[in-house]
Amino acid sequence: MTHPTDPVDPPTTPATVPPPVPVRGPRQVPLLGNLPAFARDPLAFFTRLRGLGDLVEWKLGPQRALFVSRPEHIGELLTGVETRYRHPELGWAFKLVLGEGVVTSEGPAWRRKRALVQPAVRPRQVRGHAGTMTDCAATLAVSWRHGQPVDVRQEMLGLTQRIAVRTLFGADTAGRESAIGPAMDIAQQEIGSEFRGLTLFLPPWVPTPGRRRLKRAVAVIDREVARVTDHRRRAGDGETRDDLLSRLLAARDEEGRPLGDKEIRDEAVTLYIGGHETTGTTLTWAWYLLSRDPGARERLDRELADVLDGRTPGHDDVKDLRWTEQVVKETLRLYPPVWLMTAIAKSDSTLGGRPVAEGTVLWSSQWSAHRDARWFPDPEAFRPERWDADASPVVPDHAWFPFGGGARACLGARFAMVEAVLVLATLAQRFHVDVEAGENPPKTGLTLQPSLPVRGTLRAVVPAGTVPPRA
Repeated sequence: MTHPTDPVDPPTTPATVPPPVPVRGPRQVPLLGNLPAFARDPLAFFTRLRGLGDLVEWKLGPQRALFVSRPEHIGELLTGVETRYRHPELGWAFKLVLGEGVVTSEGPAWRRKRALVQPAVRPRQVRGHAGTMTDCAATLAVSWRHGQPVDVRQEMLGLTQRIAVRTLFGADTAGRESAIGPAMDIAQQEIGSEFRGLTLFLPPWVPTPGRRRLKRAVAVIDREVARVTDHRRRAGDGETRDDLLSRLLAARDEEGRPLGDKEIRDEAVTLYIGGHETTGTTLTWAWYLLSRDPGARERLDRELADVLDGRTPGHDDVKDLRWTEQVVKETLRLYPPVWLMTAIAKSDSTLGGRPVAEGTVLWSSQWSAHRDARWFPDPEAFRPERWDADASPVVPDHAWFPFGGGARACLGARFAMVEAVLVLATLAQRFHVDVEAGENPPKTGLTLQPSLPVRGTLRAVVPAGTVPPRA
């Protein structure tokens, strides 16, 4: 990055992008700034800001804010976290649920926890969990019937919940999702509600109905995680386990210190939410999009027949399921589960060569950036072929960032992609899901969810030369 006073060589082709000129955002309300417009429809608000320029000034209540839209500036923001920028407080609800886990920690505490958690989700460990992913998906497919109506979101969230419980807590906890699942749902709903409303600015001691619901839900989560952790520690039988909880319990930092009980709880909840809600939501949107694009679904059928020939996929098949992965990537472009990121300038700084005052909150939205026509022609269209190896134009770095980026990129990104590809392949080779016609606009919460039930009808995939089953 250069500053206006730095000596630079004459630009070569292609021409360098001049430093952005921050522009003022929409009209503000006294005291509240742009909060009413943001709370009413955050996605529309961010889309409007993107249309005003690459850097747009606005205010969330009393906070000075800067909205960042251009990929190279997004990359600068992502890579500057932990050095020039820090994470803001995202509300009482967010902190109550996630605690002091790797997502919310800062500085030395974050570096220690990241070093302890990262080995649990390395590629070798992800490979070891692939069988659990496909086993759970195949079990669900066996329960499905041709002509059966389904709530697609509930089916996908239930499936990824089972996968999350088994990979996190182990196979011997199968069925425990019925205890922790509903509490997690309430927790995520209340985080989203607080973030969009005025309660984000209320002190923690102010009681609201939503906060009371959240406290009860978190008590269930804490009790369940403590039960499983205590059982695992008391067992002490030397049995080698491959679940994520066992890896957290065995982890030691450079000084030989393990994670404490509260740290185990916080990391377990973080991994659960990352492995359940985001992937279940992505699969829901994938079925929704495939149902509306027969050509994309037909190409998926051909790939699954060619690569798998009727067998259940394994980890080694992921590299050959290229169209399946492109469907997942395009789904993440159009409906990124994590739809925004924020950071605060630690001191007077710069972005794109322009000054940023200390305390300024910098915002960027995956939803907005992923639908920018400058980087994605026909941006509202579902086109998995964008991700072909020889596709043109090439997508710039940080124009697509569903898992964040920089040092604080999502640790579970590889896990999530492998799970989405394997689950989609396992189910799609056996069934089509014909989702009801009509638009289903997303709603914002902790993740980007459909605002309406995603209702569909199962249609069995019929091999050539066989008789279709009766509904």
